[in-house]
Amino acid sequence: ILAQVVTKVMGQLTLAAAGGAILLFPTAHAGAQEATQDAAPESASATEAAPAPLQYEVKVNAPGDLDELLEKNLDLERFRGNPRMDREQLQRLVRDTPEQAKNLVATAGYYTPVVTVRIDTTGAKPVVIVDVDPGEPVTIDKVELELRGFDPTPPLADSEPFDTEALKRSWSLKSGSVFRQADWESAKRALLREVVQTRYPRAQLVDTQAVVDPETHKVSLLVVLDSGPELRFGELRIEGLKRYDASIIRNLDKIRPGDYYSESALQSFQARLQDTGYFASVEVSADMSSILGEQIEAGQESQQAEAEGASAGAKPVNRGPAPLLPLVVRVTENKQQNVSAGLGFSTNTGNRAQLNYDNLNVWGTRFKSAITMETKKQAAHANFYFPTTERGYNDSAGASFERSDISNEITAVTTISAKRNWGGTNLERSLTFEFLSEDKTVVGLEQTRSKSLPLTYAITKRSLDSLLFPTKGYVINAQVGGALLPVLTDERFVRVAGKAVYYRPLGEKGELIVRGEMGALGSKEKRGVPAVYLFRAGGDQSVRGYGYQELGVKEGDATVGGRYMLTGSAEYQYWFKPKWAIAAFYDAGNAADTVKAAMTPKSGYGLGGRYKSPVGPINVDVAYGHAVQKYRLHFSLGFTF
Repeated sequence: ILAQVVTKVMGQLTLAAAGGAILLFPTAHAGAQEATQDAAPESASATEAAPAPLQYEVKVNAPGDLDELLEKNLDLERFRGNPRMDREQLQRLVRDTPEQAKNLVATAGYYTPVVTVRIDTTGAKPVVIVDVDPGEPVTIDKVELELRGFDPTPPLADSEPFDTEALKRSWSLKSGSVFRQADWESAKRALLREVVQTRYPRAQLVDTQAVVDPETHKVSLLVVLDSGPELRFGELRIEGLKRYDASIIRNLDKIRPGDYYSESALQSFQARLQDTGYFASVEVSADMSSILGEQIEAGQESQQAEAEGASAGAKPVNRGPAPLLPLVVRVTENKQQNVSAGLGFSTNTGNRAQLNYDNLNVWGTRFKSAITMETKKQAAHANFYFPTTERGYNDSAGASFERSDISNEITAVTTISAKRNWGGTNLERSLTFEFLSEDKTVVGLEQTRSKSLPLTYAITKRSLDSLLFPTKGYVINAQVGGALLPVLTDERFVRVAGKAVYYRPLGEKGELIVRGEMGALGSKEKRGVPAVYLFRAGGDQSVRGYGYQELGVKEGDATVGGRYMLTGSAEYQYWFKPKWAIAAFYDAGNAADTVKAAMTPKSGYGLGGRYKSPVGPINVDVAYGHAVQKYRLHFSLGFTF
C-alpha cells in the first residue's frame, strides 16, 4: 500500500534541477493516459486555459566585472523565460540567490560579500534586483612551493641540475596579489606544464592547498610538485613506411639516444617530417608504455622512501638510472603522384592560372613541376629535391623558363640551377649555382641577349613569436654573390642585397611593422647583366601606391632595373577585433643607377584592412602614390620574405 501511495505522489511531480536550484513543476496525473477519446476535447480546452509562464527581468548591481560574472552564472538568468516558471518558483530562486552569489564572487577573490535580493513589482514585469557589496578582496599572504625529486643523485651524477629556482620564479601568483580561483587553477596548470614538457613528463601535483582566513582577508598557498623519474630518449622506431627509404626519416632526426625528454624536440621533429611532403600524416611520440612496469613502480617506491627520509632529516633516496623511452615515428605515406590546378589574382601581376604535377619518387627524389600563366608573367619550372642528408643538407636541382612584360620591358629567361639549403627555421642558409640565358626587349630599343654563371650565398635569421601571424620579433635576409669568372658570362658582376622586417606590439591591440630593403650591383657595364639581378621597386610588398616594379631607370618608354635600390616602410595596425584590424602606412623608396638617385625616394601612403585567415593574414590596402598622383588598390596574402 505504501509503495502505491509513493508512486502516485511521484507521478504528480516532475523534478528539474540546474545550477544548484531545484524546481518542482506539477504535471498531468498518470491516469490521464487512460482518458477516453470522448474526454479529448475537454483536455484540449484545459491546455488552452493553462496560465502563461511568468516573465521577469534581472538587474545586477556589482562593481567591476562582478556584474558580468553573476549575470552569466546566476540561476535567475538561466531560468528566465522557462515556460514552466511561476511566482512560487521565482520566490525559490530569489531565496537561493544570495548563497549562489556569494559562491560566485568568492571565485573572484571576495569572501565576505554582502548580497541582498529584492523584487520590484511596480512595473509591467517583476524586476529581480541583486545588490552585491563584495567587501575587501582576499590577497595572497605567502606561497610555499615544495619541489621534490629534482636534484640528481648518483648514479645520475651526469644529469645537469634542473633549474628549480627559475621554476619558482615562473610562479604567477605573487604575494600581495588578489587571489582568484581561475588564476589559482591556471598557475597550477602552468607550473606542471613547464615541468612535464622536458625531462620529467610524469611529474604530478601531489598536494595543493589554498587556506583562506576571512578575518584577515589573507590566503596561504601550498603546492607540492613531485618530479617523478627523469626520462631520456632511446632508439628510434619507425612504423608505416612502404615506398620510401627509412633514411628520409632518420636523416631528419636530431634527437639522439640519451637526450633529455622534450616535447618541443618531438614537435620540431614532427614538423620537419610533415614539411617533406612525403607523408599524409605524421605522429612522433615517446613510448611511455615501455617504462610503465617495474621501472615506474620502483621509481614510485623510491619517491615514497625519499619523502619519508626527507621528513626524518635523512639523505634523499637514490631513484636509480633514468629509463630510456623509445622514440616512435608513425607515418601514413602520401600518394606518389599528385596533379592540382588553381586560379588566382594578384594586384602585382594580374590574373593567374596554374597547373602542378608532383611525383614523390622519381629516381629516389621528389619531383615538383608547375606551369603558371599570369597577365604580366608566364613561367614553367621542374625541380628534383633530394632527401635530407645525415648532415642536414637539402639539395635540389632543376630548370625553369620565365617570360615577363613589366613596364614595357619584355624578358625571357631560361635557368638551370643547383641549390643547397641547410639550417633550421630560425637560421636558414643556402648556396645557389645557376646558369642563365636571357633575351630582353625594351620598347623602342633593340633586343639584347646575355648569359651568366653566378653563385649566390643567402642567409635568413628569424626571431618571431609566430611564423603565420607574427606580432613580435624580426626577420633579416642577406645575399651576396655574382659571376666573377669569364666562363659562360657576358659581364662579370658582384651583387649584395638585404631586407628586414621588425614587429613590435603597441598597447594591447596595436602593432608596429617596420620594413626595409636595399641592394647594390657592381660591374663594369650594366649591359650583359641579367635583368633578374638588377633592382626595381614598387608593388604590394615594396612601395605601395605604385605599380609592380614601376620604380626604376627610364629607358625610352620602358622602366628597367637599376644598380641600386633602397626602400622603407612603417605601418601601424589596430586589431579592434581578434581577427580584424585597420592599418595606416607610409612607404618610400626608389631604384636607380646612382646612389644619389636611389636615395631620392618616391613615397606612398594610405589605409588598409587586415583579416586573419586560416592560411595567413589577408591584406587589402588603398595607397596614394605621391609621385604619380594616383590611388592604387593592393591585395596580398601573408608577407613575402
